Amino acid sequence: MPGRVLGGRYTVQDKIGAGGMATVFRGLDNVLGRTVAIKTMLPQYASDPSFAARFKQEAQAAAALQSPYIVSVYDWGKDGETYYIVMEYLRGTDLKSGIRKHGALDCRKVAQIGSQIAQALSVAHKHDIIHRDIKPQNIMVQPDGNIKVMDFGIARAKNSHLTQDNNVLGTAHYVSPEQTQGKELGPTSDIYSLGIVMYEAATGQVPFQGDDAISVALKQVQEQPVPPSQINPNVDAQLEGIILRCMQKNPQDRFQTADELARVLRDYLAGRMAAVSSATAIPTPIAGQTQRMGQVTPPISPNGRTSTRIPSQHIGESATNEAEKRSRSRRNKIIAGVIVAIIAIVGIVVAVSAMNSNSARQEVPNFVTLTQDQATSQIENSDFFEVGEITEEYSANVEEGRIIEQDPSAGTQVTKGTKINLVVSRGPEPAADVTVPDLQNKTPAEAEKELESLGLRGQAGESVYSDDVANGLVCGQSVAPGSTAKAGDTITYQISLGPQNLAVPDVTGKSETSATSELQAAGFEVNVEYRNSNSVEAGLVMSYSPTSDQPKGTTITITVSDGPAYTPSYPSGGNSNSDSSDSSDSDSSDSSDSSNSGSNTGSDSDSSDSSSSTS
Repeated sequence: MPGRVLGGRYTVQDKIGAGGMATVFRGLDNVLGRTVAIKTMLPQYASDPSFAARFKQEAQAAAALQSPYIVSVYDWGKDGETYYIVMEYLRGTDLKSGIRKHGALDCRKVAQIGSQIAQALSVAHKHDIIHRDIKPQNIMVQPDGNIKVMDFGIARAKNSHLTQDNNVLGTAHYVSPEQTQGKELGPTSDIYSLGIVMYEAATGQVPFQGDDAISVALKQVQEQPVPPSQINPNVDAQLEGIILRCMQKNPQDRFQTADELARVLRDYLAGRMAAVSSATAIPTPIAGQTQRMGQVTPPISPNGRTSTRIPSQHIGESATNEAEKRSRSRRNKIIAGVIVAIIAIVGIVVAVSAMNSNSARQEVPNFVTLTQDQATSQIENSDFFEVGEITEEYSANVEEGRIIEQDPSAGTQVTKGTKINLVVSRGPEPAADVTVPDLQNKTPAEAEKELESLGLRGQAGESVYSDDVANGLVCGQSVAPGSTAKAGDTITYQISLGPQNLAVPDVTGKSETSATSELQAAGFEVNVEYRNSNSVEAGLVMSYSPTSDQPKGTTITITVSDGPAYTPSYPSGGNSNSDSSDSSDSDSSDSSDSSNSGSNTGSDSDSSDSSSSTS
């Protein structure tokens, strides 16, 4: 698969993950030039129409979900027999790996993660999509600390008919009791799974464990979880209440919407603990209560029968007592009449007040994305609302000073004097300082992996020639090794093309000095050789080698003329072959030898004189 181009646009690179139905590769969008994740269905499922339909459904459903906390789906298609989905490429670590590495998280971090997951689920639920597989493995924690919910691979729209394998999907440690029992699922099923994710993040372990999936699933239905604070004493009562409310066995006892859960988690993060306690209270029925209010049970006699004995009464009651009874009766009637009149008046007042109250209700405006000054000014100038509590939170998506959230939300009908609570963005959470590593002589994959491990982003820049680094390895980077960068920063690196071949200048006919200078200026080393020549003036270059393009630093040998070969002269009457000085260079030495041979035919004494004369 690596190297293949899908849809004529997406180049498949290295494998980065695998699941039950698909394999995920890093890839390159050749049109936009960006790194993407490419999810391809496994071959054994591609030929199955039901799985192919589910794969197509996943792409269509996920593509409609727009949220900063949901991985974006860019494109999907089929190339030959390969079904693929093109998604946002995420850098970071999944939450499961983070918990395994660092153990339990602090309460505030648990609530922040839970709030972001709840906001992602809210978007999905509003599109009638239930995720059905919320677990830490599907939560990616990015370098800036924010999360992305991944893998809607088993997500199912409520109107979908692809339910044949509904009872086997999901992971036993995180599924809701109703999912285990094969019942119809709703938003509260995802909320149960999110409760278990927060439980594990707060304690470092899942609430129900067993030897196999069946035993764990049975515990999901039958057993109550150990309160998180009994495992990790640092878990406070308010967060514990939120988690346990999510994990109620009866879906009706959980938070009913992801919006409701997100709001309670925001209250927790803002320190509104009274609101949290109120939201997490679960009414408990009184066991064994069988009597209705106001019902009187007749007395029971010792033999078990209902007693009908009438108490004895005084006899001989006087006429005076009878008169007092009649007087009291009249008095009671008068009092009853007054009470009825008062009740009627109170009813009228209440009805009028209700009418006035209904007429004095207004819809809360939308203050989200306004600046804090704009929002508070509008509230104060309305003469109907009041500015409530203002808190601040970090946000990677809303610029500093603007409203992230409001309570009550926009569109809510409220009475005069209602306080509007605002959450103001503090901008992105400051990133941690990171020391930039030395990437030279590493492969691009090795460089990307090292940068990712430090929370940095890697990006391949242009390829360049390098005399020191072999072709295909990193030879340069935008930020020097050892420098300090921020987590999430992008480090651009250059890939070596190897040494660059340079054109060797033609130095034929130039002086030795000039030729040497020109070659050195062009980036070459120079080696000089000398040779006699009758045709090239002494000191000029006769030839050079090599002549084709060469890597920088290659040694170029130049051959410089040494002028004609040396030819000795002789006194008159000497060797008859003395006229041979005009012969070619190749014959010069032979001619010289012939002359010497002739001079050696005289006596020894003449030979000495001749040698002296030659000198």
